Amino acid sequence: MASSVGQRLRPWICLFLLLHCWSAADGQVVYSLSEEAKPGTAIGNLAKDLNINLQDIERRGLQIVSADNKRYFDLNLKTGVLSVKDRIDREELCAQRKKCSIAIEAVANSPLNIYRFELNVLDINDNSPTFRTAVTELNVVESAFPGERFPLPSAFDADVGSNSVKSYKLSPNEHFSLDVQSGGEHSVSAELVLQKALDREKQPVVQLILTAEDGGKPPRSGTLQITVHVEDANDNIPVFKKFLYKAQVQENAPPGTTIVKVHASDPDEGLNGEIIYGFYNHDNDQDINAFSINSETGEITIKGELDYERKSAVEIRVQAKDKGQQPRASHCKVLVEIIDVNDNVPEISVTSLVNKVKEDAQVDTTVGMITVIDNDSGKNGHVNLKMIGSAPFKIQNTYKNYYTLVVNGPLDRESTSQYNVTVIATDEGTPPLSSSTVITVHVSDVNDNPPRFPEPVINVYVKENSQIGAVIHTVSAFDPDVGENARVTYSLLESSKSSSVSSLVNINSDSGDIHSLQSFNYEEMKTIQFKVQATDSGVPPLSSNVSVNVFILDENDNSPGILAPYSEHGSVNSENIPYSAEAGYFVAKIRAVDADSGYNALLSYHISEPKGNNLFRIGSSSGEIRTKRRMSDNDLKTHPLVVVVSDSGEPSLSATVSVDVVVVESTGDIQTHFKHAPMKEESFSDLNLYLLIATVSVSVIFLLSLISLIAVKCCRTDGSFSRYSAPVITTHPDGSWSYSKSTQQYDVCFSSDTLKSDVVVFPAPFPPADAELISINGGDTFTRTQTLPNTEKVR
Repeated sequence: MASSVGQRLRPWICLFLLLHCWSAADGQVVYSLSEEAKPGTAIGNLAKDLNINLQDIERRGLQIVSADNKRYFDLNLKTGVLSVKDRIDREELCAQRKKCSIAIEAVANSPLNIYRFELNVLDINDNSPTFRTAVTELNVVESAFPGERFPLPSAFDADVGSNSVKSYKLSPNEHFSLDVQSGGEHSVSAELVLQKALDREKQPVVQLILTAEDGGKPPRSGTLQITVHVEDANDNIPVFKKFLYKAQVQENAPPGTTIVKVHASDPDEGLNGEIIYGFYNHDNDQDINAFSINSETGEITIKGELDYERKSAVEIRVQAKDKGQQPRASHCKVLVEIIDVNDNVPEISVTSLVNKVKEDAQVDTTVGMITVIDNDSGKNGHVNLKMIGSAPFKIQNTYKNYYTLVVNGPLDRESTSQYNVTVIATDEGTPPLSSSTVITVHVSDVNDNPPRFPEPVINVYVKENSQIGAVIHTVSAFDPDVGENARVTYSLLESSKSSSVSSLVNINSDSGDIHSLQSFNYEEMKTIQFKVQATDSGVPPLSSNVSVNVFILDENDNSPGILAPYSEHGSVNSENIPYSAEAGYFVAKIRAVDADSGYNALLSYHISEPKGNNLFRIGSSSGEIRTKRRMSDNDLKTHPLVVVVSDSGEPSLSATVSVDVVVVESTGDIQTHFKHAPMKEESFSDLNLYLLIATVSVSVIFLLSLISLIAVKCCRTDGSFSRYSAPVITTHPDGSWSYSKSTQQYDVCFSSDTLKSDVVVFPAPFPPADAELISINGGDTFTRTQTLPNTEKVR
């Protein structure tokens, strides 16, 4: 902008290069320069004006110093010409002062001289008039008289003299003119003058443009937007859309129903245009009390009861009044026509009702009497009564408006103990009116349901050695009846097969708690079966039974028992072995049994030997004692061994047996402790054949059992499979054989001719309570449960 201004003022700059003119007053040099001169513009030859040689200027280092420390000027030391170095803005230097000058000093050294001169900055028209705000607002009441004056904001121009604000202009309009007052050398002001009266309803806002111009050539201008708001005066009255409003309303219309809405308009604004509605001159009219009017909206609503029979039409006068200081009002009429309707609802009353109906009541049994009354006449008073919904009842008309409620189907208190019968009465009016009521019918109970157990069979698991009198189970039967019909008592049913059940268990007749009368022993009794009967207290009583299976669970309450020929701890047993015995030489076999079952009967054998004795070992499952190495001269001649037999129960129980092993020089000194039955050579050969057959049979049965158990394992846990283990048959060096049992027991039967008889083996998971133990040739113990004809025990 400065460059464009400079270009426009270039002729002026040339003209003012009178700046070589300098005042002779007081001998001080004075230059003149227009503001915004371009840098490099020559001001004057300072060397010539100060009478200083050009050679002295450069030699003495003449410098220009400004009073405000700003370097507006530059001095050419070779030519002595003073020129503009930086932009000079008169408004920035001197603001509104008419005269603007800059004091300049020139300093020369050797010798030090100070030369003072002055530069007058001349104003150019580089600023336009501006208003403090771009928009101003005026409020003028529409009742203002022509000639009223309204002062306007003044414009500001940073220039001075002829370049400042000189005149104002107003945009053309029909209501206002502009009066400009000139202040001579001072600022110019302007005022709006009202020429024509305003009407807010026609033109609420008048937009004007005020333009301020300065005296520059060419002139510059600025504008101000003037918004004149015309304020309202209460010069209009409210006007209704209609002089007469008509409305119809039914006589049974509820309070709050809007029947008509009157409306009046007022072109004024504010309070002058706000309207209040009200009834006019009806203070003593009782018919008007049934209506109310909303003072703000003009809605007329019902607030009381209307009765066509008393009055068929009501005339209402309504007033509309504004809220001005001097309010103005107008009036209209409202004609309300009341329409007759069927406004009486049938009334239902139950004259008699039985307290309760038995659930076995017959069809057509009367439950209650119903009466219906309607105060209307003609068809409006003729009533029809019917039942709503599905229920085992029906309504029968007996005489005119009298009805009876009777049973119409089977009742079942257990499924529904209470019926809520809804009856509705409807007249024949137009439109029809109806009313309804709910009749509650209670159904009383009869003993038609026996007690029911949740399941037909109950399995109870009880550990052996449990406390006498403990509750082993609680049976519970449910009877859907109520009262005495649902009170259940419990009892045990005796049978010919289990006549001793009452000595084993007892039942609490009220609670159903089953108590044990003795401590159970798994080894003697594994199951108890009986029935429990539940009987209600109805008349006649009804009952039902449930089977109860009590399974006795084994506990580890039996210690292992040492079998012959060895005796338990307390006596010493001896065995002889030759000095030449090799490693693995068979010394003896310890056999034991446990009356428990499962893991509680799974036995293991261990030698409790003193330190340093490592000559013998025992099979943990077989009980066979064998040598671990050959004899040496340093070994003792007699080796006392203590064998501990332990079961796998929790906690584990055990038994001990002492065996003294004596080392002899030759095998001839070894005495056998087993008695052999005399037999013929051919008989001995037959016995081997029988034993071979028995061994094969046992092996086949074992394999079949193992395959079955593997199949069962897919459906059962590992714990249920671990109960079973394989039998072991051992052949002794002397030709005898033995059977080692873990938890699987077998039944072996022989005929009277032991050497010639067949061997029959039966696997049994649990030994019966009356089982007998037998042994073959000092071998393992077998359980005998059944003896074939003409058989005897073999020892």
